[in-house]
Amino acid sequence: MLKEILSISGKPGLYKLVSQGKNMLIVESLTDGKRIPAYSKDKVVSLGDIAIFTETAEVKLGLVLEVIKTKENGAVSSINTKADNDKLRAYMSEILPEYDRERVYPSDIRKLITWYNSLISSNITDFTEKEETEKEVSEVK
Repeated sequence: MLKEILSISGKPGLYKLVSQGKNMLIVESLTDGKRIPAYSKDKVVSLGDIAIFTETAEVKLGLVLEVIKTKENGAVSSINTKADNDKLRAYMSEILPEYDRERVYPSDIRKLITWYNSLISSNITDFTEKEETEKEVSEVK
């Protein structure tokens, strides 16, 4: 599911892939539903391709989002994205205790929480494939 959700540099929020053109993608904003083109010059990243650094390996973003969903009981995150850096790091430690504190910055944690809240608000709650989730979420905890 996260393969179809995109982040576009320079544009706020998340977008759902609708269609592909010759030199562009047609995307729909998750916040207001407006469709816009994303050209080849835009830096477009699928959330399915993102991973969080840990001390030993990388953990897929979908698995981290599943852990947040479990912690928050499927609701919007309890921490404010404007919280100070120490609170953000403490929250991240609850979610992913082994996260690499040198390579994962507070701005990355803010973006993670913002993305999670945006996905939940848009009723997108399937972050991984079911077989993957049950096996790997238990490994993350």
